[in-house]
Amino acid sequence: MADDPAPGVGAGTDGLAPGGAAAQGREAPGSRLIVALDTTEVEVAARWAGAVSPDCGMLKVGLEFFLAHGAAGLRAVARAGRPLFLDLKLHDIPNTVAGAVRAVLPLGPAMLTVHAAGGPAMVGAARRAVEGGGAGRPALLAVTVLTSLDAATLHATGVSGGPRQQVLRLARLAMAAGADGLVCSAHEVAVLRDALGSGPVLVVPGIRPAGVAAGDQARTTTPAQAMAAGADWIVVGRPITGAADPGQAARDIAAEARRQGG
Repeated sequence: MADDPAPGVGAGTDGLAPGGAAAQGREAPGSRLIVALDTTEVEVAARWAGAVSPDCGMLKVGLEFFLAHGAAGLRAVARAGRPLFLDLKLHDIPNTVAGAVRAVLPLGPAMLTVHAAGGPAMVGAARRAVEGGGAGRPALLAVTVLTSLDAATLHATGVSGGPRQQVLRLARLAMAAGADGLVCSAHEVAVLRDALGSGPVLVVPGIRPAGVAAGDQARTTTPAQAMAAGADWIVVGRPITGAADPGQAARDIAAEARRQGG
């Protein structure tokens, strides 16, 4: 069973999940698993949340679920008692992103994402907006390069140099603009640690236990490899929620991360 959420985490302002947990990630190795609840069905998300909550540190709610159910859906998931990672990957003009951040602050997420590719003005506007959450504000994470993208896909969109170079470029931009951390694949964690040190909170999706199909992910790794590279949090969705016993799957992955993260 995973550790309790990290100490010092306060309640969200709307009575949902506790906020401000992300910066404590390195201090709670037993809770470094984030389970992605990728569904549009409230009952399914709530059932998954209840099954995995004893063995994860946070629950991730994405765009599809949030657009379908909004705050009511978050309340249903929050009953499992874990902090919420609101992964909306905001990307728009600075004023619009700042307004969107202010709109979700009352929901009390522990972490919130924007796209680093929105540029320094957008990331900076999001940081100023997130400060409105006070001491319990969410950690602002900048998404670098999606784990579904490889070098060929980036090249097709006009980005040269491959994922690693682009991730480093966007990471430096986002951190300088005020992001608290980054979302990246495990393949870039060591490079980011070398370039940026221990300061950024690094959240790593695209996690697949050994022997599990990658699906639509192009840059994947195992839980142990991600933790060994220096990840603070790992995000796992389908290998857990698609398992016959999601609770046991979460328990196994959390144990692997805990052993490696020590």
